Amino acid sequence: MIKMFIDLFKNRDIRNRILFTLAIMFVFRLGAGIPAPMVNTGKLLAGISDDSILGMMNLLGGGALQEFSVLAMGVGPYITASIIIQLLAMDVIPQLTEMAKSGAQGKMKMDKITRYVAVVLAFLQSFTMTYAFDISYGILINDSLAVYFYVSVVLTAGTMFLLWLADRISSFGIGNGVSMIIFAGIVSNIPFRFSQAFQSLVDTSSNAALFAGVLNFALFVAMYLAIIILVIFMSNAVRKIPIQYTSSSMRQGKNDITYLPLKINSASVIPVIFASAVMTAPVTVLSFFPQGDFYSTLADILNFQKPLGLSIYVVLIILFTFFYTGLQVDPEKISENLNKSGTYIPGIRPGTETKEYLGKVLNRITVLGALFLAFIAALPYVLPMISNLPTSVSVGGTGIIIVVGVAMETMKDLQGKLTQKSYRGFNSR
Repeated sequence: MIKMFIDLFKNRDIRNRILFTLAIMFVFRLGAGIPAPMVNTGKLLAGISDDSILGMMNLLGGGALQEFSVLAMGVGPYITASIIIQLLAMDVIPQLTEMAKSGAQGKMKMDKITRYVAVVLAFLQSFTMTYAFDISYGILINDSLAVYFYVSVVLTAGTMFLLWLADRISSFGIGNGVSMIIFAGIVSNIPFRFSQAFQSLVDTSSNAALFAGVLNFALFVAMYLAIIILVIFMSNAVRKIPIQYTSSSMRQGKNDITYLPLKINSASVIPVIFASAVMTAPVTVLSFFPQGDFYSTLADILNFQKPLGLSIYVVLIILFTFFYTGLQVDPEKISENLNKSGTYIPGIRPGTETKEYLGKVLNRITVLGALFLAFIAALPYVLPMISNLPTSVSVGGTGIIIVVGVAMETMKDLQGKLTQKSYRGFNSR
């Protein structure tokens, strides 16, 4: 690993890409600290909790929403637009379906449409959020319609500026630009979380309390590292299905067997985001209006920190995992591709039987992926129920899955670029 990092920085092109990416991240974090105009951020700092849809948006924005900076919306509207367009392209709108099947040119058109939708969503979310926060916390210096419009335009421009930065990273940096922006935002909050955990767990009133507190903090760090290792293991976990080339295939011999890898967690972190939105959106929206008995009952039912609400959350994650995996992985399409490439699964007939077999395997491994996502997402709420760990100290959660996933994809991208440079050097000789 150390040798790889040395090789990366020895390569001029890769070194420049890494430094360029770090510079863009610095610009992002600098912008995240610039407050939006005509906003009193001091009234908002204590108004956002981690177990709300605002907390999820704050996570994706790297804490910018809590400070209501010019980049407060983050890349959330673009992610939402991407999911919407992706779902509509699943045989809902024929034009989008045709674009999705048209290769690189079609994907470019879909990305352009996604950005137009992102602009609209960013403005609507910005206007709604500005109005709601002003009603709840009185954050605006002047609450006229013109001010709402002005602040919303600034926040929308901030989102599109972030997308432009993400494009620069994708073109001249390393990894996927949008993923790297989200990664930078989450990682920037990790030192604060560890500091908060240390202050909550370590009591300096006596030597005995200090010693016990340090042990508790060490246990917290060990659990954090163990969860990261688990996330890495599950992210790499695949079910290898043996496939064999027919005798007419010229690429391999008749008896050569290779494998079709199916990821255990094909849905990534999307089901957790969906489930969080479904659970928290009604309560969040109703909290901006006069609160009655219905609000209190609903808030009590959907409370993550109570067994009933947490159970609903876990069930929703499992259901959304199966739903989104079905959208991402199509056994019928895989079966067709295998047939076209002259390959088959030993002991399974091509066509319908192969599709049914792949569907059964996919359902079985998705159970493990769904349980894994539910465990990681529920862990921050389960631990305070069964231990003395304060609710302000979270272990696990969506952020770790995102950070680990982006880090692993970025490392693969760097390894690919390094290998590509090595082959070019070899060929030049």
